[in-house]
Amino acid sequence: MDFAWTESEQAYRAELVSLLEQQLPPDWWDAYAYDGPAGPELMVHARRFNAELAQRNLVVRHWPRAYGGQEASAWSQIILSEEMWSNGEPRSSLYLGANWAGPAIMKFGTEAQKQRYLRPIADGKLLWCQGFSEPEAGTDLANMKTRAEPDADGYVINGSKVWTSYASRADIMFLLARVGGSGKGGVSCFILPVNSPGMEVRPIPAIHSPHDFNEVFFTDVRVPADALLGEPGKGWDIVTTILHYERIGAARYEFSRRTLDRVVAHLKQRGLFDDPTVQAELATALAATEAARLLTYVVIDGRAKERPPGPDTYVARYAMVQADHAVANIASTYLSDLLTEQGDGMLRSHFTSAITAGIAAGAAEVQLNMISGRYLGLPRGA
Repeated sequence: MDFAWTESEQAYRAELVSLLEQQLPPDWWDAYAYDGPAGPELMVHARRFNAELAQRNLVVRHWPRAYGGQEASAWSQIILSEEMWSNGEPRSSLYLGANWAGPAIMKFGTEAQKQRYLRPIADGKLLWCQGFSEPEAGTDLANMKTRAEPDADGYVINGSKVWTSYASRADIMFLLARVGGSGKGGVSCFILPVNSPGMEVRPIPAIHSPHDFNEVFFTDVRVPADALLGEPGKGWDIVTTILHYERIGAARYEFSRRTLDRVVAHLKQRGLFDDPTVQAELATALAATEAARLLTYVVIDGRAKERPPGPDTYVARYAMVQADHAVANIASTYLSDLLTEQGDGMLRSHFTSAITAGIAAGAAEVQLNMISGRYLGLPRGA
């Protein structure tokens, strides 16, 4: 792996940094990004910000030109993610479309579906949410109960989803529902507007945010036949593809690293930095963030070289969780007053994000199970 960025990649990052400096208001962390990318103020701002990204062809440079990209390498996607996530993710859930929904549609969608969704993603017009987890199928997606029954005009969907970020203000949902069968065999993928008749979104106030989580209920929601992505009952291959993109799509390690730099600045101001115990904890956190970065780069390098996805994805994802927690623990131990509403918006945003780091985009325990079986080759129960 070559760890040096090319001139074009450096220029791309510089263009992103310049745009962020121009478009993010001075009170960004305290008035917009304090509550994460699902916060109401940030999601409203994202509509304008994404239009600016699209105008400069910055949304999906790694995509084919036919769908609004510029045929850039997979490294451009991680550069974009690093700059966006370390600034509170001002795209909001557009990143879901750019990171994994779009690639899934490219691989499994009809030409009509590609025309309907890919260009609007490239143009920054769609905010996405994913209807995966259910009350009895959080990490075990094959156990989901939401059903899509075929009828003369398409499908009728009934069931519920939970922990659905962005649902209250998103445009489109990428939904998993069962069409016949059981277990993985009945899983099917649908794409539908969040304002479809029969859909109801209810917020779930949580300790970290009143806006992040939602329940979504489906009561006789009718969708046309072309809302189905791929074949009915054969969506598990799509799910597997999505999860490999989703697990490391958010460059959380970069947010943790830049937050750690801010923590160090505060500790120096307060005369706490020279404490050997503090320095040891800071060094451990720094090592965790850089380990997560390098493990993520291993995955991106494979993607850039068109290698099939492998278990490295799970290792990188778990490393990100560890990095998030290491930095958040230091902030809460030595700078707890800055995690309040009157404190530092960036530290608060990172801390609340770290609370869910081991749950969102795949529970940490699931990642460990996957590492155990697929990376280390250990038998179940070992």
